[in-house]
Amino acid sequence: MIRKAIFISFAALLLSAGSLFAQNGYEIKVKVKGVADSLCYLANYFGEKQYIKDSCNADKEGNFLFKGSEALPGGIYLVVVPGRRYFEIIVDRQQKFSIETDNADLVGALKVKGSSDNEAFYEYLKFIGVKSKEVEPLKAEYEAAKDDPVKTAAVKAKIADVDSAVFKYREKFIEDHKDSFISKVFKASDEIKVPDAPLKPDGTKDSSYVFYYYKEHFFDNIDLQDDRMLRTPVLHPKLEQYMTKMTLQMPDSVIKAADWLVGQLKPGSEMFKYVVWWITNTYETSKIMGLDAVFVHMVDNYYTREKAFWVDDAQLYKIQERARILTPLLIGTKCKNLILADSLGKMQSLYDVKAPYTVLYFWDPDCGHCQKATPKLKEVYDKYRAQGLKVYAVCTEVEMDKWKKFINEHNLDWINVADPEVRNNFRHDFDITSTPQVFLLDDSKIIRAKKVEVETLDDILKR
Repeated sequence: MIRKAIFISFAALLLSAGSLFAQNGYEIKVKVKGVADSLCYLANYFGEKQYIKDSCNADKEGNFLFKGSEALPGGIYLVVVPGRRYFEIIVDRQQKFSIETDNADLVGALKVKGSSDNEAFYEYLKFIGVKSKEVEPLKAEYEAAKDDPVKTAAVKAKIADVDSAVFKYREKFIEDHKDSFISKVFKASDEIKVPDAPLKPDGTKDSSYVFYYYKEHFFDNIDLQDDRMLRTPVLHPKLEQYMTKMTLQMPDSVIKAADWLVGQLKPGSEMFKYVVWWITNTYETSKIMGLDAVFVHMVDNYYTREKAFWVDDAQLYKIQERARILTPLLIGTKCKNLILADSLGKMQSLYDVKAPYTVLYFWDPDCGHCQKATPKLKEVYDKYRAQGLKVYAVCTEVEMDKWKKFINEHNLDWINVADPEVRNNFRHDFDITSTPQVFLLDDSKIIRAKKVEVETLDDILKR
């Protein structure tokens, strides 16, 4: 059994999302030729997902209307027609406009009235579509001539010309519409331009310079103070790349990156809410050992009544309680002592176990996974016992006959203890929500590894 993360779906938190622009509602008229008597949707990006905002039925002529009394939060929205086909629109200050297109070519046939943002957006998309069609035959030509260096060079030059035309058009578009939201989205999609690496004193290039410059300037093109960026497909991939790909997945490194990123945000904003929620949730559920320290740090520093404005008191208590449970179980923390009775009724203290390494093992003889893992742990124990490895095995259930039978059948000649009268709170203290659970302790009973598979434990002990 695996415990579910305590965080509620972020979709529920969207209910509290405010509108960026105060308007008297939205009214988006749509006509799609070839769509008749069908249910259509208005959806929006939010973080890594899309959410349905509105729905209505198209009539026999393909006409439908999305309408609401409250303005929509700014961002990129999707008009979804049957067959999961869709086209994107900009929703910003202009929220009353009309669109007409053809289901056979949703983008190419699209016409907009009443929205200068969308008129410019589709002018851009149509230009890109034309250039894409120009490139397709060139790609085929390149493949056909790939054994002829002269011909391939000529085709590559033609493709480069098309790419150059697209780049120049895009740069001019951003300049001509520099105050528009879509230009901000395009700019956010741009990669950071990294200068040449400087030379080190020995005359060689500093190979680490490029990475550190790129990371330091990674968000230069993204306005992290603009909540509209959440409703685009741009923000979340950047967030995920920065936190999980560009940051060393060690607690100190991740915490430093998280604090820096949150420090760029406006407290009380939707962006603050989303980024704090995503980092906290991601590292609470991380499968990388030790990264629960990031979760604890995020809760301790950001999940307070003053900062976590989107969480009610009951949910806030659960989150804070989860952090309190995990804090004494973090890697590098001294394990809490256990004093439990062995199969002969003699009390055995974990702290009295003298060994360079001790495996603290929580298991249940009725657990199918334990029935497979325990004999494997016995093999590991036999392999390293001559080097001083000890095992302190805690039975989590209360049926002593089954426990003793399993011990005898598998010759578990390590320290076996149990709590048949349920007087000890170890299930809570060690976060035992499933079995088996393995903790590796050093000679001072400091936690060096935890909740690892037995096979992984063997690899750790080798090192």
